Amino acid sequence: MATTAPQQPTAGVESLNGLHWVGILAAVVSAAVHLLLGVRMVPSALGISFVLAGLGFVGGIVLLVRGYRRRALYGVGVAFTLVQILLWYVVNFAGGGRSFPADVGTLGAVDKLAQVVLVVVLAVLLRR
Repeated sequence: MATTAPQQPTAGVESLNGLHWVGILAAVVSAAVHLLLGVRMVPSALGISFVLAGLGFVGGIVLLVRGYRRRALYGVGVAFTLVQILLWYVVNFAGGGRSFPADVGTLGAVDKLAQVVLVVVLAVLLRR
């Protein structure tokens, strides 16, 4: 009587495909922007929130590479990143003084482009 061992989750960089790498690059860009801006604003609450958001993206990359519950990670990543986009819009434009898209700025544009790419990548990976 043959028994089969439970399949271990695939982990490591060998298990990542091109789509994963696009998502990792997008997450690295967003993490870098958040950490750069956050370090400039620490110790304010906004600065701390930026640092925590940047560390969230880094943590997601680490969990992905380690193969930790990837499908759940994709879903959480979509929600986390969409909340980042929504909060960015509310904090910067919904309150008044700045106009969208004229006052986005270079770092904001780079970050939001990376985040949109990340959401698309994660959604595609989740649907597979």
